[in-house]
Amino acid sequence: MKLLNVILGTTVVTIGFWLIWGSISPFIVLGWAFTVGLFLWVMAESISRIWAWSTLLLGLESLVWPMVLMVQLKGTFDTVPESEMGTMLSAVVLGLFSSVFWISFAYGLFNRSRTPDSPLSKERSTMLSRSRSMKKAKKPA
Repeated sequence: MKLLNVILGTTVVTIGFWLIWGSISPFIVLGWAFTVGLFLWVMAESISRIWAWSTLLLGLESLVWPMVLMVQLKGTFDTVPESEMGTMLSAVVLGLFSSVFWISFAYGLFNRSRTPDSPLSKERSTMLSRSRSMKKAKKPA
């Protein structure tokens, strides 16, 4: 099951990389896919961690996409025409929106995938049991 999720996560991140760079050599895309797949295999000990790392990488790719587009558009012209400025503006807005979404989603997945025996989760469970016992004590009979 872990292998299937590594393959799917690698595919998602690789498609994002390919969409950023557009016309790039397939060997570079395959190298990126191999690197991401190896990274996910080594770093992720659970399915939640695989998808946390995948969505974090996708968020970082979304953050880089407007910058790459600006460099590509600036490289073709001395001054950027007004129509291209609209393209840059929409890329910045969509890139920032999607990067915030994916990075926030990754943050949630990282929090969810914490091990249950970590000190923070023990502290949370203790606080929850205290609050539940206080609610039961406050209820009138």
